Order: sequence, then structure tokens, then C-alpha cells
Amino acid sequence: MKKCDGLVEAGRRQFLRTAGFSVAGVAAATVMPTPAKAATATARVAYPSSRLANLTELKLDDPVNVAYPDNDSPGILLKLGVKVEGGVGPDGDVVAYSVLCPHKGYPLAYNQSDRTLSCPGHYSRFDVEKAGQEIWGHATQNLAQFVLRVDAKGDIYAEGVDELIYGRLSNVL
Repeated sequence: MKKCDGLVEAGRRQFLRTAGFSVAGVAAATVMPTPAKAATATARVAYPSSRLANLTELKLDDPVNVAYPDNDSPGILLKLGVKVEGGVGPDGDVVAYSVLCPHKGYPLAYNQSDRTLSCPGHYSRFDVEKAGQEIWGHATQNLAQFVLRVDAKGDIYAEGVDELIYGRLSNVL
């Protein structure tokens, strides 16, 4: 029994010693002055502003093929007829998306009946009324939605992307 008591006592001493050093280290770090942190700049992608179409050119549920932020990035512009997240225009119903599946880059097809973009490769489906949210399939991220702006003449401009476009380390090359 004495041997066991000795181990317990040694364990207590080690615990208290370690705790004491830890508290002393935290106190020293708090009191001692630290060198000024270097100013860090967050890298932001500068998206181009690109005219896609005019509101008068859009028809309900009839996708218009576009490319943004460059010609190697196909997308579609849609007028949905109901206000949606990220929608622009007088009714908040105009949206644009990349049509490259975020899973493997297959070209997506618009399905008017349920307002989804579907991938023929692995059957991922994305809801265009819910900011490109994946509703089925292998993709691990939502569909890239283009950030839009409408000017006073009704011209629709793309000015950014909310997700990474498939196959890119940066959306703007």
C-alpha cells in the first residue's frame, strides 16, 4: 500500500509542477511586450465588371448563355418570375450561375420543370431558386453564383462570383 501512496504523491507533485509552469508561462506572455504584428493584407480577387444582357432581352424560364469572368467560364442568366436569393432587377428574380458542375466540371443543363441545373456525369442537381444549393449528388459545394448589378437602363452586369468555379485556383486569371 505504501508503494501505491508514493506513486499517487509523485503524480500530484508532477501535476502541480506542470500546472505552475503553465500558469507562469501564460503570465509572462501576457506581461511581456510583444513585437508589433506585421500588417497583413487579405488577398482579394478583383473581378471585372461585364455586361451580360438587358432586362428586356430576358424571358421567363428561358436561360441565356453567358460567360463570366472570362470566356473560359460558361454560365447562364435566368429570369425566374419570383424573388430569390441573390436576385436582381425590379422583381429580384434575375440570377446567373456557372454551368460547370463543382464536382467534376461536367456542363450542367437547365430543367425548367423543377428549376434545377442537372449534371449528366454524376447526377448532381442544384436549385436555382435557392442560390445554387446542391439538392442531390456527389458535389461537395454549391454552384457558383455570379454577383449581378442592374443599371438605370436595365443592363445587367456580372461583378463577382460567390463560390470557386470548377477547375480554378482563382476565379479571375
